[in-house]
Amino acid sequence: MLWRRSAKAMEAGKGDGNRQAMKAIFDSGAVPGLVAMHGDEAVGWIQVDRQSAFPRLASSRILKPVDEQAVWSVSCFLVDKRYRRQGLSLKLLNAAVEWARMHGAAIAEGYPIDTPKAKYPAVYAWTGFMGTYISAGFTEVARRSETRPIMRKQLKNDGED
Repeated sequence: MLWRRSAKAMEAGKGDGNRQAMKAIFDSGAVPGLVAMHGDEAVGWIQVDRQSAFPRLASSRILKPVDEQAVWSVSCFLVDKRYRRQGLSLKLLNAAVEWARMHGAAIAEGYPIDTPKAKYPAVYAWTGFMGTYISAGFTEVARRSETRPIMRKQLKNDGED
């Protein structure tokens, strides 16, 4: 809910309030992201939606919109630690891009971490890693911080050459 709520609302809803706010999105019939399953067990999550669903991005000094184009944003990943370093993030990212494309997106955008560290604390890597985005065909379009590029991928919709 970080990008979907103001800082004040996020703090006020800490814990159960934010969980209930996410549940309300699901209960409305909206699809705020995709879940990776291994059998009957959820092992990964990626949040993807129209950038307008994430108003807090607009106020971010580092991740504010690059331009006025309508983009779909990949705002967070979560991969069960038992399934990390197995390519699940890339599969989730590719699935999110395809989901966005199928729902009319022309541009997908993400906000990964670009760090030279071989090991990076998972708690700080919730936006994904730059290498995953590069592997998925994204390119850097802006960088307002040494470690936080804004990456984009142009998508073709049905009927386009």
